[in-house]
Amino acid sequence: MCGLGKFEAARRDAPLPRTLESALLLDAQYVACGSRHAVLITKQGEIFSWGEGLSGRLGHGVETDTSSPKLIDTLCGLNVTSAACGDYHTCATTISGDLYTWGEGTFNFCLLGHGTGISHWTPKKVRGPLVGKHVSYVSCGPWHSAVITSLGQLFTFGDGTFGALGHGDRSSIGIPREVETLQGQRTVRVSCGHWHTAAVVELSFDDSGSSNSPPRKLFTWGNGDDGQLGHEDTASRLTPCNIVQLDDINFSRVACGHSSTVALTTLGQVYTMGKADYGQLGIPGSTGKFPSRVQGKITSCFIEEVACGSFHVVALSSQSELYTWGKGGNGQLGHGDNNDRNTPTLVAALKSKQIKHVVCGNNFTAAICLHREVSLADNAICTGCQSPFNLRRKRHNCYNCGLVFCKVCTSKRSVRASLAPKTNKPYRVCEGCFTKLNKGLDIGSTCLPPKATIGSLQKNTGEKEKETFRPKQKGLISRMSSFNSFKRSDSQHFKKNQKQDSNADNVSPIPNGNTQSEVSRTSSPLMAFSGCPEKLSVSYVGSTSLSQAGSPASFESSSSYSVSLRSAFAAQANHEADLDDSKQTSESLKKEISILKEQVEILTQRSMFLEAELEKKSRQLQEKTEEARTETDKNSAAREVIKSLMKQVKGNTARAPKDGSENHLIHSMMTPTVP
Repeated sequence: MCGLGKFEAARRDAPLPRTLESALLLDAQYVACGSRHAVLITKQGEIFSWGEGLSGRLGHGVETDTSSPKLIDTLCGLNVTSAACGDYHTCATTISGDLYTWGEGTFNFCLLGHGTGISHWTPKKVRGPLVGKHVSYVSCGPWHSAVITSLGQLFTFGDGTFGALGHGDRSSIGIPREVETLQGQRTVRVSCGHWHTAAVVELSFDDSGSSNSPPRKLFTWGNGDDGQLGHEDTASRLTPCNIVQLDDINFSRVACGHSSTVALTTLGQVYTMGKADYGQLGIPGSTGKFPSRVQGKITSCFIEEVACGSFHVVALSSQSELYTWGKGGNGQLGHGDNNDRNTPTLVAALKSKQIKHVVCGNNFTAAICLHREVSLADNAICTGCQSPFNLRRKRHNCYNCGLVFCKVCTSKRSVRASLAPKTNKPYRVCEGCFTKLNKGLDIGSTCLPPKATIGSLQKNTGEKEKETFRPKQKGLISRMSSFNSFKRSDSQHFKKNQKQDSNADNVSPIPNGNTQSEVSRTSSPLMAFSGCPEKLSVSYVGSTSLSQAGSPASFESSSSYSVSLRSAFAAQANHEADLDDSKQTSESLKKEISILKEQVEILTQRSMFLEAELEKKSRQLQEKTEEARTETDKNSAAREVIKSLMKQVKGNTARAPKDGSENHLIHSMMTPTVP
């Protein structure tokens, strides 16, 4: 990796490519980069992330920054195939065709595609229109995302202010929506810029009918202020539009920068368009208003892959040569300086590497390189002990680095080996890989041998404390401070024994002649304390020989002091162990509390959202209730009218003449009168 140093503890820029430092040796197959974080996918389908953890973009359930790759536990066992990073969110696809997103989602345009403005600090599956569809590819811009299904359907979601979603308007969409303009066509590749989008589309028709394969054309849409859409103007496009100037060329890949577009043809040629303020077009003097072919050092090269940062471009040739150009202010070009380049320049530091995949973050670059090939000469001897292989010394491969070792050098086993065919079974690894795989684990401190002397201990105290007790330096300081009371309580008794020993020195001097220094060493019994108090043994230099010339009382007092010292150390060590256990328990509880707090925040946001929905539904229910009450009143009034009319009808019927008279009256009225 090279460029902006956002992932290292010191946050220093790396102007030259550097190997990613990690406690795990990962068999990387795919990598994706955002502005301040990155993710890596292994051969086993596991996904790791590192960088800035703000808004939960790393997927670990917390906002903590991570300087080295850390496994995303939520996606374990799902076999992740590809991923993409925005500025504030991350997307990943699995082998089963599911899309997972996580990170910042509280903006109005719902970056995560779940239809709500809720952030998710762990991966969550995107449903909605993608249910039943197999997602095969995903691309992320800072504010929007695009996915391609196995059938070539293109879906977009996020911020549509500049028309980057391609739905014919400037509306933002919170759930994936298919781009209707490209329905019936097969989208092969898509790339999201800051405010524009580009896609390689395989057309389902061919006018000539003579081509063996369907034509693959370049479509662009969104903001076009800097000519990044390639239509020879600065107008925006709200729907995907084919670049007419490139209509006779077939494309295989496309990459979008901040305000530029880079397209790769099926013949391995590179075309660029857009803004050229840092030389990112690779064509000196180009205005970027129309697509132009990049030549220079890559004219005779067959380019297989291109990638874009915000203002720099990377191209990988079929000869595994890496070329970069554009902005180099953070060393992202990998040439050892911060100079900009306006033409393709070979990255000399990676000339001997077999590069498999390359990708860009906003201001940095990452490349996956294959393992170094092992020659026949290297296969003839053990990589560890350099002993030749024979009938008795067999070859064994390390399942983490893949190198050849003998049985002795691969005696250790680990379940975390990156090349292991099964993740739940321990496999042989070399000593170096075993140490790296178990880095950070508390293996405990080694005990002093029973016959270790104060003199030899004090001589190597500095080195031993640094090498053996480095994880417990704070514990050692606490032991020293807490043991002062014990030293003060026995100081008088110790001085008495020291005086007797000094008197014995006058009778029987020590052969090396350094009596004062040797005796003075006995005034620091604390330096003999080790992590294993049950095996503690204190022996004073010269005290055994001097006790022969001294009185029996001196020997007995010294022995009793040694016993009391040993018992005190044992009690103190037990107390220290209890304190360490309590500290570990406290730390684990703090972590759990922090996780619970974060979950509470998420649930609080969810609760607020549900409360808003409940209030909305309550208002709707109240409105419907009022309407029902009004209709009921109308119904009651209508019934009253009907009852009144019925009464009137009955009254009229009662006042009407009887049937006979009525018939006579009618007959008389209908019979004509004779004169």
